Amino acid sequence: MVKTAVYPGTFDPMTKGHVDIITRVAPLVKKLIIGVATNSRKKTMFSIDSRVNMVKCVVETLAKNVEVMSFEGLLVDFAKRKGATTIIRGLRAVSDFESEFQMAAINRKLASNIETLFLMSSDAQQFISSHMIKEIYKLGGDVSQFVDDSVMEKLKEAM
Repeated sequence: MVKTAVYPGTFDPMTKGHVDIITRVAPLVKKLIIGVATNSRKKTMFSIDSRVNMVKCVVETLAKNVEVMSFEGLLVDFAKRKGATTIIRGLRAVSDFESEFQMAAINRKLASNIETLFLMSSDAQQFISSHMIKEIYKLGGDVSQFVDDSVMEKLKEAM
């Protein structure tokens, strides 16, 4: 059994696709750290504190072995600081694989003792992305079926 794993992302906003990965991984590890990333390359809708609170609100009832915290800098450095031996990455489609494979290979070179595990999204979640959720919502579409109720409230507040 994996002792500690990190599931990183910007979670801007958190989707039911993210929840799907978390609920499937949590029983497989002793501790799952949801690492909410500060990513200077991405213009986020929500502040880092808001995203951390959003994720905490969603995952608080999912599993007792899940922690949520923010990080900046290299993912492998964060994983090392937290004693993680595994990075969890969700794959929605074949198009995700190329960039995820490249990141996993680089992370392996930077920290050879940290493995990356890929988990395919469930069929019902494969098309959901935070980017799409924001776009649909900004254009007036109903995204309530793709996000938790608490996230829906945060989207309403943001607009």
